Amino acid sequence: MMKAYRFRLYPTVEQSIQLDQHIGSCRFVYNWALDQKIKTYEQTKKSISRFDLNKLMPSLKTENPWLADVNSQSLQGMTKQVESAFTRFFREKKGFPKFKSKKNPVQAFPIPQHYSVNFETGVVKLPKIGEIKAVFHRNFVGELKTATVSKTCTGKYYISILVENNEELPSRQSFTEVTTIGIDVGIKDFVVLSNGEKIENPKYLKNSLQRLKILQKRVSRKQIGSKNREKAKQLLAKLYEKITNQRNDFQNKLSFKLVSENQAIALETLNVKGMVKNHHLAQAIGDSAWSSFVTKLEYKAEWYGKTILRIGQFEPSSKLCSVCGYHNSNLTLKDREWVCPDCKTKHDRDLNAAINIKKFALMDQNLIGI
Repeated sequence: MMKAYRFRLYPTVEQSIQLDQHIGSCRFVYNWALDQKIKTYEQTKKSISRFDLNKLMPSLKTENPWLADVNSQSLQGMTKQVESAFTRFFREKKGFPKFKSKKNPVQAFPIPQHYSVNFETGVVKLPKIGEIKAVFHRNFVGELKTATVSKTCTGKYYISILVENNEELPSRQSFTEVTTIGIDVGIKDFVVLSNGEKIENPKYLKNSLQRLKILQKRVSRKQIGSKNREKAKQLLAKLYEKITNQRNDFQNKLSFKLVSENQAIALETLNVKGMVKNHHLAQAIGDSAWSSFVTKLEYKAEWYGKTILRIGQFEPSSKLCSVCGYHNSNLTLKDREWVCPDCKTKHDRDLNAAINIKKFALMDQNLIGI
């Protein structure tokens, strides 16, 4: 089983310069490799592989001598990333690869091998850079794979280490109707469970909007290129980072709780890209970050041998009465409660949807009748 561990790095001033040099050089090589791929296809209608790009690397270093100060394997790792980006584009149709910009909020470079970790002394030894102080909040055992060093927009450095621990993923545990929970995600309540429990949406972005507006005004009023503008940008970046950390902490704790307490979790497939086109709800949907929450549920379920059940996005989970099956075609988004005309049951819209999501998922598994 492969697991990634992320640790904070505390480089010296000299080491920070070297790390920034690695980041900039790897970004340069990535953009060069992407440009070569595009031009080669335009001229010859054939694709150039990463191995051919690596053969062109010595001439690139001759033209740009400063590349010799950077770990060569990190540079070759960028050609591999370009090839992977094209593979995803042709296989998953996720968008044509883009050139990397130094204005991206997170900058990173890979270290495929020849690095080491010392938990006793609290250092990470990187090629061409040396030993860097690190904070290891947890230990791991296993074979070290590719590491990635990243720098956030607030100037913090991290290393993410991929480890092969030689453990097998646990087998899927059996589940029944009792041990399955249905989840309906929302804006007012972050999740509503089929057992009636509601988890309120913390809305970290909305709660910080007033402070964000103030900091953004301060940035816009500072002279471009001045040190005061850089200081204002750092304060703004720190607040955005705090919002992200708060959201990730909340979602990690909630996803772990749900996976620990249930054998199976039923979810609805949502078209988030289509939903954010509604300008009245786009900010609230982005603040909720449903996609990242589902991702956390999926990999935690895989770690602990639990099951994620998905239903189609066009299932009428909100409009169907969970008691008698009546279809309320007149239900609109503003209707938070409704009464079934057939069985006279008063429904909470989100709770009814969560119950139906669980029913639809179990019907697909042939665990309950229609």
